[in-house]
Amino acid sequence: MKFLKIAGWLILVLLAAWLVAKYVFKVNPPLAVPGKEHTPELHLDKLQLPKGFKVEIYASDIKNARSLCLSPEGTLYVGTRSAGNVYALKDTDGDNRCDKKFTLLTEGNMPNGVAVKDGDLYIAEVNRILKIPAVESRLEDPGTPEVVFDKYPTESHHGWKYIAFGPDGKLYVPVGAPCNICESDSIYATITRINPDGSGMEIVQKGIRNTVGFAWQPGTNNLWFTDNGRDMMGDDIPDCELNHATQERMNFGYPYCHQGDVADPEFGAKHPCSDFTPPAARMGPHTAPLGMAFYTGNMFPAEYKNQILVARHGSWNRTKKSGYDIVFARLDAQGKVTEVKPFIEGWLNPADDDVWGRPVDLEVMPDGSVLISDDFADVIYRVTYSAN
Repeated sequence: MKFLKIAGWLILVLLAAWLVAKYVFKVNPPLAVPGKEHTPELHLDKLQLPKGFKVEIYASDIKNARSLCLSPEGTLYVGTRSAGNVYALKDTDGDNRCDKKFTLLTEGNMPNGVAVKDGDLYIAEVNRILKIPAVESRLEDPGTPEVVFDKYPTESHHGWKYIAFGPDGKLYVPVGAPCNICESDSIYATITRINPDGSGMEIVQKGIRNTVGFAWQPGTNNLWFTDNGRDMMGDDIPDCELNHATQERMNFGYPYCHQGDVADPEFGAKHPCSDFTPPAARMGPHTAPLGMAFYTGNMFPAEYKNQILVARHGSWNRTKKSGYDIVFARLDAQGKVTEVKPFIEGWLNPADDDVWGRPVDLEVMPDGSVLISDDFADVIYRVTYSAN
């Protein structure tokens, strides 16, 4: 009986604490969803941006939203990794918010990458590239995608891919290292490209551990890309990278050299760092830079024109979390990075390491706004600017 009384009092105390939290401090428990512990609450008011900038929700309930690609018709295609889906989002009433969602692929093998060319949607799975022809006319019933190319490795470790068509009209496809750190076959740790019909696969750049975002610089058509640094060398080494390829078939050091000047403890003795191209900018240790974009719009202030925005997805095993933000990389007239500074912060609370969002990719819209995907909060944000 004594035990039951104690249990009863304990229940009453917990109930009272819950009522105080819910109605006095307005703390609501998060909702559970498959694939993660909970769906975090959105805290747009906690996001910190430069003066004049604003963040709103463009689309919500987009499970595991990752790579973004906008069609000429204004349809936003969204790839995923863990969800296995590919979505098409439309704003049909012009209010700058998605009001129609179509699911074009389900149960895909990490269909992270999406790209559009000549009306066809290309989708990157781990080992193959798929295509939905004339996709705009088939949003309601896309059918079974065609297989364009299926000779990429099947390893899932760094197997998810970001894809994009380059200025040469070819599809660029990265192949991540199948490990944290290792020497491997020549196809791994590269960026490759293929023709739209799947022919002519070739390696374009080497020594890249895992890039999940790249873009071509306006005016030069030089390739810039992010790269995630290796793990298990401590909290503060090595930095992740932003790289600049001024020509084809350069080598950026993996697995022998990291961040341009740190020899790998296992493989570094085989090749000095001087053999490789150093990063254009260091992105911080374990910050996981993913999507990047040159800001080509006209909405933002002039200082942002043709400059780089990078989504840092955030560390997964660092003692003190890092990343979970968008940074701005400023280039000078010679194309050198002169500074990297915060653009959007607030998804991570550094005081207690609590995280409610993880930015993945960016898409510059025709009106000059920027969309940002978040695979943790399952949303897509819209960033705008007004001087008033």
